Amino acid sequence: MKLFLDTADVAEIREYAKSGLVDGVTTNPSLAAKTGRDYVEVLKEICAVVPGAVSAEVLATDFDGMMKQAKVFTKIARNIAIKVPLTWDGLKACKALSDDGTMVNVTLCFSAVQAMMAAKAGAHFISPFIGRLDDIGEDGMTLIRDIRTIYDNYGFKTEILAASIRSVSHVLYAALAGADVGTIPGDIFKKLLSHPLTDKGLETFLADAKKAGVTIKTE
Repeated sequence: MKLFLDTADVAEIREYAKSGLVDGVTTNPSLAAKTGRDYVEVLKEICAVVPGAVSAEVLATDFDGMMKQAKVFTKIARNIAIKVPLTWDGLKACKALSDDGTMVNVTLCFSAVQAMMAAKAGAHFISPFIGRLDDIGEDGMTLIRDIRTIYDNYGFKTEILAASIRSVSHVLYAALAGADVGTIPGDIFKKLLSHPLTDKGLETFLADAKKAGVTIKTE
């Protein structure tokens, strides 16, 4: 599964990108607002740091407005993916942009039928919001599995991008359910490598080496 960072914090992206484990980035107006900076300038910096897809979300809700804003975003870099809402105008924009060779991320997906429609419109990514479904008592992972089944049944190439991830368990179960991508907040991304037994084991190894006087000469 590809791992994307869900943030507009350029410093955070640079830090995690050093690991070589960041495959892309997703942003949205809420995340952009937290930076206090010009959204387009932030996107330029992100695209320079991350070679994979960087989702830039339009603010317009009508087709013409979406297309005008998409034109601004596509000038930033080749790895920009235009993020549009899962509405009739959004899917109309998705079709027009994807036909022109532009990556499109259709966001705010909450049903498998919506995901099917986005795939038919040519979406490169579909973003089901698993955490928000969990919040209202539904199972976000069931949605991932249902979309996976439909896409596999009909050969849709749209990548399932699990969004609204709230925990390491969400990442695990999304991967098991067949999501192609997980977009993850920085605090959760950091926890992906954490396990108390790893820390305990490392402490034991280092303590044993120190007690035995074991060293490694590097010069």
